[in-house]
Amino acid sequence: MKQRTIKKPIDIVGIGLHKGVPVNMRLEPLESNMGIVFYRKDEGVTIPLTPENVIDTKMATVIGKNGVKISTIEHLLSAIYAYGIDNLRIILDNDEVPVLDGSSSGYCMLIDEVGIAELESSKKVMIIKKEITVEDKGKFVTIKPSGNIIFDFAIKFDHPVIGEQKYHFDYSLKEYKENISRARTFGFLHEVQYLRSIGLALGGSLENAVVLDENKILNPEGLRYEDEFVRHKILDAIGDLSLLGYTVVGHYNAMAGSHHLNHLLTKKVLESAENYEIVDLEVAIAHQEMFEVAYARS
Repeated sequence: MKQRTIKKPIDIVGIGLHKGVPVNMRLEPLESNMGIVFYRKDEGVTIPLTPENVIDTKMATVIGKNGVKISTIEHLLSAIYAYGIDNLRIILDNDEVPVLDGSSSGYCMLIDEVGIAELESSKKVMIIKKEITVEDKGKFVTIKPSGNIIFDFAIKFDHPVIGEQKYHFDYSLKEYKENISRARTFGFLHEVQYLRSIGLALGGSLENAVVLDENKILNPEGLRYEDEFVRHKILDAIGDLSLLGYTVVGHYNAMAGSHHLNHLLTKKVLESAENYEIVDLEVAIAHQEMFEVAYARS
């Protein structure tokens, strides 16, 4: 299997979730071995997608360099990762990726519209070799060796609509588009009011997030899935893992995981070369070392 990019550029206009300002974004194809690169054209600053460039994880994953930042990158990256796209330039004229409807389904539709291009170089993947865990006050994220790409997530909220939810996701692009990509970000009304008081969530609305008061969902259309909340957590985790720079072959598991814990996990994976191996996917498949890998089937 070869490295991937998109067949032609994609232009998007939208608003940022936190600043609420218009953003023009362009996705451009790149050649092999260029990776995923962000560019703030209003500042003339390029920010490579690496864990070292993550500068904030409180409300979203935020990357930055030389005082210039790009916020809320996880939904776009989740779609890019799901399509196995290895090389892409993301150009913005503001400091936040458009939120669209609060999920990644809009990005999936745009990628489907332009199509995927295979490049000359073979695709490389990251094979997890050891179990790695990050914990904080009963919350944890972990990744361990597996012949497949798997995400397990559990959440528990003291809210009548959410409660305890679990979801198991065996990666395939078809399953991602049907069962993960449409899950929207969510928040509580009292939190939204506080965030707006400090200049955040200014672009949030019932059009791009599931909002709950103390007892119910405020969105008139209701939920897209009964367990939309935990599915969105998997959507976010997929985007956050993309900062490792490769498709990650392993079993991710989380209890009340977050952008912060996901970031710490990516850093811990990269701490030692004993934790992972970068391999040529075609060679691995030829030697049946990863015959279960989902990318071999998609």
